[in-house]
Amino acid sequence: MAQKSPLPVRDGVNATRLRLPLTGPWETLHDYVLETFGHIDHGGITRRFEDGEVVDVEGRPLSTATPLGTCEFLWYYRSVSDEQPLPVTEEILHEDEHLLAVDKPHFLPTTPAGRYVQESLLVRLRRRLDLPDLIPIHRLDRGTAGVVIFSKEPSTRGAYQLLFENRRVLKTYECVSALPPGPHPAAGPGPIRCGERLAARFPLVIRNRITKTKGVVVSELQPYEVADSGRRPHDRRAPRRGRRRTTPVPGANSSSRVELLGVGHGRTGVDAGHFRLTPHTGKTHQLRIHMALLGLGIMHDRFYPELLDDAPDDFDEPLQLLARTLSFTDPLSGEAREFTSRRTLAETPSEAPPWTS
Repeated sequence: MAQKSPLPVRDGVNATRLRLPLTGPWETLHDYVLETFGHIDHGGITRRFEDGEVVDVEGRPLSTATPLGTCEFLWYYRSVSDEQPLPVTEEILHEDEHLLAVDKPHFLPTTPAGRYVQESLLVRLRRRLDLPDLIPIHRLDRGTAGVVIFSKEPSTRGAYQLLFENRRVLKTYECVSALPPGPHPAAGPGPIRCGERLAARFPLVIRNRITKTKGVVVSELQPYEVADSGRRPHDRRAPRRGRRRTTPVPGANSSSRVELLGVGHGRTGVDAGHFRLTPHTGKTHQLRIHMALLGLGIMHDRFYPELLDDAPDDFDEPLQLLARTLSFTDPLSGEAREFTSRRTLAETPSEAPPWTS
């Protein structure tokens, strides 16, 4: 069972728990924390200790002189100095006594991470609606826009979390990708001719094995035996709640259906394709990886197919990936629920493909 925080939610932010070594070359807890995290906020760490804002499991303040080994865990509030407001705004799609459905903009992280604490969707909503118990039931990448569901009521949260754990939630996404350059060898140049060639490839399902290493920005592909290539990960039953799988599942662990919606000229005149994506599994960066593997990397993706150098956000060029719909059968009422994003992708091509008329 998770340890209960001795500190309440403050300014929309949960206290962070840090596990400490019981022995080591450090004389005090403060020495260990400073050596481990001092490169992030050297002065802020010492100030928190001096102000009594670092506590043990009983909520007792820990000082800069508290010896290492006094406790195994400490709690503190995360903060970012000079955190700049993001020029994007979330929209509430639905609210009832149990759930909150929100249309997340690009660039806004779902939960506090890295240099974003107050400028996260969760903290914004907690402060805006005065809901300290609000918790996201799932997450979207910071670069991805669209529908995110939050739980308001702790007593019913588990029922909705089980929907996601047991893959009983249908999600659809949309993305825009630049089309491969060059003319069709028989039909001539242009986005429509290229689209006719693409139309013969879709819809399709792409499966592979994706792994994510903690501390590494991008996910990676992992090979597996040919004998395991026919296994469909979305057909495997999820383990019961509370049980952990002790042996790795062979073969692919990610699966997505990709459909072509249309082609044409994007906002900047680039020949672009508009796609609907239906993930059957939920691996980190799954859709971005799958589109890159098809040679149709999502526009303005700085991670795939090539990891670009870190750079300031360009709010004129958001990642062209949108969580369009999320639907499920409500576990409490039994009614069908569907939430749809009202946002659009800026690079969506304007021309309709002739094969859909």
